[in-house]
Amino acid sequence: MNIFEKAERLKKLPPYLFKEIDRKKSEVRARGVDVIDLGIGDPDLPTPPHIIEALKKAAEDPGNHRYPSYSGMGDFKKAVAKWYQERFGVELDPDTEVVSLIGSKEGIAHFPLAFVNPGDVALVPAPAYPVYHIATMFAGGESYFMPLLSENSFLPDLNAIPDKITSRARIMFINYPNNPTSAVADLEFFRKVVEFARDNNILVCHDAAYTEMAFDGYRPPSFLAADGAKEVGIEFHSLSKTYNMTGWRIGFAVGNREAIDGLGAIKSNIDSGVFQAVQMAGIEAIRGDQSCVRDMVQVYSRRRDLMVKGLRDVGFEVESPRATFYLWIKVPEGYTSSDLTERLLEDAGLVVTPGNGFGEPGEGYFRIALTQKRARLAEAVERLKAFSM
Repeated sequence: MNIFEKAERLKKLPPYLFKEIDRKKSEVRARGVDVIDLGIGDPDLPTPPHIIEALKKAAEDPGNHRYPSYSGMGDFKKAVAKWYQERFGVELDPDTEVVSLIGSKEGIAHFPLAFVNPGDVALVPAPAYPVYHIATMFAGGESYFMPLLSENSFLPDLNAIPDKITSRARIMFINYPNNPTSAVADLEFFRKVVEFARDNNILVCHDAAYTEMAFDGYRPPSFLAADGAKEVGIEFHSLSKTYNMTGWRIGFAVGNREAIDGLGAIKSNIDSGVFQAVQMAGIEAIRGDQSCVRDMVQVYSRRRDLMVKGLRDVGFEVESPRATFYLWIKVPEGYTSSDLTERLLEDAGLVVTPGNGFGEPGEGYFRIALTQKRARLAEAVERLKAFSM
């Protein structure tokens, strides 16, 4: 008998999607199956050498071994502000409008603690990265799910949100380029979000982790580039996908100074900041040679083209995304998302992610992450051709 009873917030947690996928994947591998993992969005490309060298040099300096600044090194925050000005045309005060994060997931997870009281509502897209809902729940808030539907280009219909919900809403999460749908948003949509937020006194939280992973010359905008956005919003960004630094755990939040101050207050009571040597490597990533980003985009562009063609040849319905390294694919008639993904694992040794794992509106889709070399993706296509639907 377990004498230690878990807190109610943990009892309410749904099974973490990727933990369950890992369990099933291990079972199949134990039977000797060569599994091709197209599930989790963890880049397989290495961190560029000049960033690694910057970390080595910084780690050898004993001055970097002490507690860092809670809000981030001044030089790191200045580098972020300079990058935002050059990339998006957005001006930021590095002292009051930028905070470093132990990866953007950490910042997103802690943010509702600063602005959501028990019983308050957060507007959460669905399907979506699970942390938006879980962070709301941990803060004692309630999630109102905004369906992302193909007929709306996977953008939330702001006019469909009831007045009784907007009157209780305190924050709204959005994420473009989008995980899992790979949809993109333009400045016109962001302007509508700003107007909606201003009219309803709602704080917007934009997860912008994939803005630099875009193809065919497309350059996704920042939410903060929309007129008035900094008055109502905060944007979370990460070095994880742009520079293949998922394990390094470094990101940042920028925008409304009151929002940044609130997040900083939570963080100063929970963590002790980002290892300074990692921040110095982050400065090198942002300020250094950006050919590594262009090379990364080319790699994923070629993978996208190979996989989209292969899937269409097999008979799957899939759009070619303008950004992210995800494909959002319709499930064939006669299957649920879970049924198909289970069969693909059992019969073809392919790990993909069921759309309903990201929320009920994701039913009818599955997600593929392009985080395998082209040879493995080509092998995945061959297995799909042999897969009997």
